[in-house]
Amino acid sequence: MGEMQNFSREEQLKGLVEQLDAYIEQYHGGSVEFVSFDGSVLKVKLGGACLGCPLSPMTLKGWVEGTVRQFFPEVDHVESIN
Repeated sequence: MGEMQNFSREEQLKGLVEQLDAYIEQYHGGSVEFVSFDGSVLKVKLGGACLGCPLSPMTLKGWVEGTVRQFFPEVDHVESIN
């Protein structure tokens, strides 16, 4: 974990979102990509099979936001942009 300190919070968040993206792509055919982080709100873009999927709000709020907040408690919430 020591080497992680060389990376900014934004870079660490990007790395976590990339890991989530790989999982979503492999198991669900969807995607999630980092858009921006302003210090409290993380913005992501859902794509692939996530677009138009009725479960995507649950994926975003429950899974993406839940996972991100475990590692980055300063994230108030995660928003999806189109």
